[in-house]
Amino acid sequence: MFVKSIMIPKFNCFVVQHDDSLQTALNILESKKVDGLPVLKDEEYVGIITRFGIYENFFNSHTPKEEFLNERRAVDIATHQDNYLQGHEIFEHTLLKLKDFPLLAVVDENRKFLGVVTRYDVLEQFQSAFGMNKPGVRIAFTSVETEGRIARLAEIAHHFHEHIISLVTFDETDKLVRRIVMKVEKKPNIEKFTKKLEDSGFRILDIQED
Repeated sequence: MFVKSIMIPKFNCFVVQHDDSLQTALNILESKKVDGLPVLKDEEYVGIITRFGIYENFFNSHTPKEEFLNERRAVDIATHQDNYLQGHEIFEHTLLKLKDFPLLAVVDENRKFLGVVTRYDVLEQFQSAFGMNKPGVRIAFTSVETEGRIARLAEIAHHFHEHIISLVTFDETDKLVRRIVMKVEKKPNIEKFTKKLEDSGFRILDIQED
């Protein structure tokens, strides 16, 4: 999945213009209950402003509050001017970029603002990938790293008429072993299913209902 697939398009975004006052930006941040706002010069992206950024700059300014909020412009304290996305990135790669920041802008090759991707959006996609939004049984197991193992897993699931909610694999330190986490619908034959997995060379690590 690409960033553009989870992007909030610009017509659904709250933004401020570069010459808007910090008071205007703060009013939007508080009334709309958002963590950050893209700062634009017409349609060109020039940075992001956050509530934390406003507070931090105020405390470091040694300026009266009213003067600071009304005389300083959004562009004065905007950050992430050169830290943005262009939509073609794989969404998994955005998690580290958003680890310490609530959102990133998406722009085109001319820096025209297209939308934003938020940390919430990315985490929601990971939750979906792990099947956290549906009840079921989560099975963690390992498999030797040989050709056809995922196909064999699919055959066993098909034989037991298991509905796979999610399937995620992880590289192990040992390059010959792969860790797999699969979530399936809860059914009475779960013990027979896991027994067949073990008989087929999959080593069960954990089984949890959630």
